[in-house]
Amino acid sequence: MLPKGKNMRELAYYEAKLEALRELLAADERVHLISDTITGFLGLSPHRVLFAEIAKNFPDRVVSPPISELAVCGLAIGAAMAGLRPVVDLITASFVFEAWPQVVNEAANAHYMSGGRTKVPAVFHLLHGLRRGGGAQHSHSPQAMLWNCPGLEIVLPSSPRDVKGLLKTAVNSDNPTVFIDHVLLFELKGAVPETAEAIRFGQAEIKRPGGDVTVGATSLMVQRSLAVAQSLAKEGIQVEVVDPRTLVPLDFGTIMASLEKTGRMVVVDECHASCGVAAELMARVAETGFDKLKAPMQRVTTLDVPIPYSPPLEDFISPSEARIAGAIRALVR
Repeated sequence: MLPKGKNMRELAYYEAKLEALRELLAADERVHLISDTITGFLGLSPHRVLFAEIAKNFPDRVVSPPISELAVCGLAIGAAMAGLRPVVDLITASFVFEAWPQVVNEAANAHYMSGGRTKVPAVFHLLHGLRRGGGAQHSHSPQAMLWNCPGLEIVLPSSPRDVKGLLKTAVNSDNPTVFIDHVLLFELKGAVPETAEAIRFGQAEIKRPGGDVTVGATSLMVQRSLAVAQSLAKEGIQVEVVDPRTLVPLDFGTIMASLEKTGRMVVVDECHASCGVAAELMARVAETGFDKLKAPMQRVTTLDVPIPYSPPLEDFISPSEARIAGAIRALVR
């Protein structure tokens, strides 16, 4: 059922993202898309052909470059410094490592190094995570590594409404932004306002209220956590699912407010366990809210191994619904 009070319609995640790109191009001639028109911000999704319509309607502002991530990101940074608002599609998140010097050493530092005189309003679009057969070189979740590089905004949408609203904010931001999608969210359907609605960065959302356990989750893991919460409700366990939506800036206050209510916390993220997003969130809770905990925190992450190509092995190392449910049950029993 669609929410009441606004003109809402149901869109798939990929539809909401493409709609945002079309609206951004139509609203501001400074917006340029830099993307291989074969993938068009949708990776190898069968819906990627829909991007061709956008390229056809905005031929002067959709650039299809050679495959050279380092050069393409340098192009985007220079264009942003000159006053444009480029959105770069790096396809899989693993490819950001090819452009690492440009993203983390140039884009992230330009504003500081110039004494605030230079802005880099560029968006770097990535598809992260396990995708059933991506293998070790196409399945990274580098958000924690990027989080360790001050100067970048980091966005992780988990729903059709969020991907559209957050993308609007990302493109209109004066800061370099890493926009991290998950290909397994593309078919997810949800309510999206008809009006252009941007979602402010640094504003977490309670995706499901509950009083027994707080689950902090990002990206695809939000949807898995919601499925687990619905199932555990039949056992009398009420799970509150909190989605930060952005890591930088981070709305830590909403996370702590939930923890104060439940006293128990599970963090679910697709980064590896060591030095990942879950590790950082748990460290912050331990520093500022240790006295709020009724039980030790739990984290559910990808195991610390290279991502196997074999789908059964990939399932084994991933933060599955079964592992999430097990971590929650361990805190309440």
